[in-house]
Amino acid sequence: MTSRQIKSDIDQRSRPAPQRRASPLALARRLNLDVFGLGLIATVGFSCLLPVHGAATNVLRVVTQLAIGMMFFLYGVRLPRETVIGGLTHWRLHLLVLATTFILFPLMGLALHEFVPTLLTPDLYNGVLFLCLLPSTVQSSIAFTSIARGNVAAAICSASASNLLGVFLTPLLVALLMAKHGQSVGMSAVLSIAGQLLVPFIAGQCLRPWLGAWAARHKSLITITDRGSILLVVYGAFSEAIMMGVWLRLSPTALGAMALVDVFLLVLVLAATMIVSRRLGFSREDQIAIVFCGSKKSLASGVPMANVLFSASTVGLTVLPLMLFHQIQLMACAALARRYARRPDQ
Repeated sequence: MTSRQIKSDIDQRSRPAPQRRASPLALARRLNLDVFGLGLIATVGFSCLLPVHGAATNVLRVVTQLAIGMMFFLYGVRLPRETVIGGLTHWRLHLLVLATTFILFPLMGLALHEFVPTLLTPDLYNGVLFLCLLPSTVQSSIAFTSIARGNVAAAICSASASNLLGVFLTPLLVALLMAKHGQSVGMSAVLSIAGQLLVPFIAGQCLRPWLGAWAARHKSLITITDRGSILLVVYGAFSEAIMMGVWLRLSPTALGAMALVDVFLLVLVLAATMIVSRRLGFSREDQIAIVFCGSKKSLASGVPMANVLFSASTVGLTVLPLMLFHQIQLMACAALARRYARRPDQ
């Protein structure tokens, strides 16, 4: 190698490496932003600019139903039966989480009717009440429990049980409680929920011995299917709201009031689960699982249910409080999980 070649090689090594431009997804992760939440916001914006209409509406509805069925089928494939059976022995923890999800939350939703129409419009109140009747999340409840060094096995069982029972309980609670506030839900809607959500889940459970290993190897594909189906439903719902002129009836003041109500609900439930679980003598790990499983509401289950239970003209406003609550619970629980994780080992 000549002296000129050596000098050229040294110069090349001494030059700073060209900085690669970070992708939007990488930048969002670096800033601790919820990528899925940003996708929801982008979907709402896209539906405002290019709402689906005409014959394309029916095509989107069929595609959405197929995507939702696939999502719950993959839920069944992923969930180990041994995990559910093994976690059933922790019955005190599960009962407390289920009581928070399907008793405390609905009671708070009913109490909020006193703020109609001074704080909430009737349409937004129906959305808040529907939010209170939904089951807990699965993914975020388990993820936050794991980050906070809580009882992950109990969180898996409790959140999964909440989702399974929610397929039956949420439509029944909607039919029982929301009929008093202008929403009528018949038994046909309940059966439709069971056919669209529960049947694919049972099919996935039956095929789990053959597809379980495949699902474990393709988690990213399943995540795309999971979140993509929700984005499809949101796009269809908000497109319908745009075509029906729903947003003309919604003021910035009403949106701000709805955000305050969502924050109030979350803070109240977080405080209740912390205090009650501590008073009942649960270990710190169990307390963490109760807090994160009991305070969540599932966007993944709520949006498809709303799409079946409510008319197309009201779905957009009905899921709006849920979408906002989803963002608030993710940000608040992420901070809370990091605080739990910093506690000293016992």
